[in-house]
Amino acid sequence: MIEQSAGPEAGQDAGPHAEPESRTRLRKGAVGVTGMVFFVLSAQAPLTGVAGTLPIPLGLGNGGAAPAVYLVVGVMVGLFAVGFIAMSRHVTDAGAFYAYVTRGLGRPLGVGASQAAILCYSATQAALYGLYGVVAQGLGQRYLSLDLPWWAWTLATMLLVQALGSLNIELGARLLAVLVVAETSVLLLFAGHQLLSGGGPHGLDIAGSFAPSAFFTGAPGVALTFAIGCLLGFESTALYAKEARDPARTVPRATYVSVAVISLFFALVSWMIVSYYGVDRVQGAALDALRAGDATSVVLTPLTETLGGWAGDVTQILLASSLLAGVVAFHNGINRYFHSLGEAGVLPRGLARTNRHGAPYAASLAQTVLAAVLVVPFALAGADPVLTLLTWGGGVSVLALMLLYLLTSVSVIVFFRRTRLDGRIWHTMLAPLLAIALLCGATVLALRNFTTLVSASGTTALILELTVVAVFAGGVLLGHLRPGDGAEARTHEGSEES
Repeated sequence: MIEQSAGPEAGQDAGPHAEPESRTRLRKGAVGVTGMVFFVLSAQAPLTGVAGTLPIPLGLGNGGAAPAVYLVVGVMVGLFAVGFIAMSRHVTDAGAFYAYVTRGLGRPLGVGASQAAILCYSATQAALYGLYGVVAQGLGQRYLSLDLPWWAWTLATMLLVQALGSLNIELGARLLAVLVVAETSVLLLFAGHQLLSGGGPHGLDIAGSFAPSAFFTGAPGVALTFAIGCLLGFESTALYAKEARDPARTVPRATYVSVAVISLFFALVSWMIVSYYGVDRVQGAALDALRAGDATSVVLTPLTETLGGWAGDVTQILLASSLLAGVVAFHNGINRYFHSLGEAGVLPRGLARTNRHGAPYAASLAQTVLAAVLVVPFALAGADPVLTLLTWGGGVSVLALMLLYLLTSVSVIVFFRRTRLDGRIWHTMLAPLLAIALLCGATVLALRNFTTLVSASGTTALILELTVVAVFAGGVLLGHLRPGDGAEARTHEGSEES
């Protein structure tokens, strides 16, 4: 299995010249399968994904058949994960997409992928910050009698996230575990009640939600695109390879568990929401809520009426913690990209510096600055953070993610055809090819529905689309200008495990 032979472990005495290098080492063995899964689940922000985005597939997509979309996306992402995991046995690098694409397609395209990944995660985090500010503002007014603007809550939280990003990764994992368990518990309690009661007054309509004929009603492309966005971040398991206990086993297990849990969770909870309203009525209810500017009521109303009045208050608080968990997870993921790119010499090497906790503190600070750069202009412009920051960031992240998945799938095929390190046809050829076909179809649907996704004019949508292209192209150019030493592109066949 390839690992960069970058010198001694942190804390080892390797002579007077080892200290600077040791201060770029992440702490090995710091996170296991469970910790990785919680990092991924928190990046999904389950309650945010349900309360914040589900109303759109229900109202503007294929209505009562939206639950099936999560299963379809789960299959598509699962196929992508097959090749992704096969390659993870030969790449243990915190650069994830950068390292994977570089192995197969060369450093310039790998650097382009790294910049697209940073854009993807940063846009998603900025989108979450926008919604978080609005939710925190409402909670502050209601419970603390503080009438602060949304951006004040957001900037204050950035400082908290910065502090967490500079501490031991185990602390972040524990915090995210608590937040994720709390928010998913409320949703699962509702779903379990609905399931045991036979789906509420309208019953459980399996055919109406999962039949192929129902899937293709309305605008399935809208639902498909938002479902893909809900699974964004599962691949971040690879970002923690250098800090994992036995990465050859931890990363694959955490990845497969994450894909299965996320897709099944969203399918179940969304099916129970549909069952509460009824397959024939849910689209109208969601459209009414969207037009009234109260999309979260589509989910909060069923929870309150099913579980009691306490559920409404608790869910609003948990929605804020869900968003906090999401921004912490993306902060940690982007940190690992900056750290890896600093080690590789793509970005300034100072970004690879770590502190006594083994945390990438320099990358953490750079990420916080980047988050502020993305959020502050919307605050200065007085823009609605939900209608602009949330929707624009979400749209850009989905397009960038599709590009990354396609590049990685092609890289997997090229890498194994060239190196012959893995002879399994399904893992190295067939599954990646199927993933490419499905991803191309999903990308076409996303582009066709992009103005709906970002809730903006055609001109704004085009600018956002071109932003993804420009960032990727700029990364490719950067890869040519800073070729590095080629270490990450070499294959040490004699030392790799198949």
